[in-house]
Amino acid sequence: MVEHNLVTVAVIDDHPAVIAGVRAWCASARPEIEIVAAGFDLGAVWTGIGRSADVVIFDLQLDSSTPAYGELKRLVDDGRQVIIYTMRDDPDVALQCLDIGAFTYLTKAEGEEHLVGAIRAAAEHVPYTPPSLSGAFWTDTRSHRPRLSARELDVLVEWFQSESKEMVARRLGISTRTVSTYIDRVRIKYANVGRPASTKASLVARAIQDGLIRLEDL
Repeated sequence: MVEHNLVTVAVIDDHPAVIAGVRAWCASARPEIEIVAAGFDLGAVWTGIGRSADVVIFDLQLDSSTPAYGELKRLVDDGRQVIIYTMRDDPDVALQCLDIGAFTYLTKAEGEEHLVGAIRAAAEHVPYTPPSLSGAFWTDTRSHRPRLSARELDVLVEWFQSESKEMVARRLGISTRTVSTYIDRVRIKYANVGRPASTKASLVARAIQDGLIRLEDL
């Protein structure tokens, strides 16, 4: 979680007009969001002040017809919070980016409100689902969703809605250790299908992706 009030961002996009627009939106946000690096070259997020940016806004295409999944994975593997910001509105591409580990996926048609909201959420490690991504979740019919038992799902949903595992235990009439065991089982199941979720926020994102819980239920 960000320890300071000022959120810093690196923007990687090959359209100067897009970068200028993102700069203007971030400058007018309250509190202000600071763009510390921007441009076409991905080196901007690996060197200088861009290396320590809280959030990376990444155009998936970068003047290419092939999505830059490899570069996205490199950023994710380095622990960066990556917002995909692209003209592509293909649900399969959006879901692929989420599976790689992108924080969220926005189309450039979704505008200032959602981009600024996503930046703040990414900096605080709080899930953020813009409209186009929500639609992709509900039309996802892929077969790599883990099979959760009814009890595992009950514990998971209660945990998402509670401040602590102790509270979940009281609500469900089970021990805190049992709550932890169920949550660990769910994490293992996600890891076994190649979709690890090591934090509560990432597990929430997985559950929303798979239609196990709706954003408005949180």
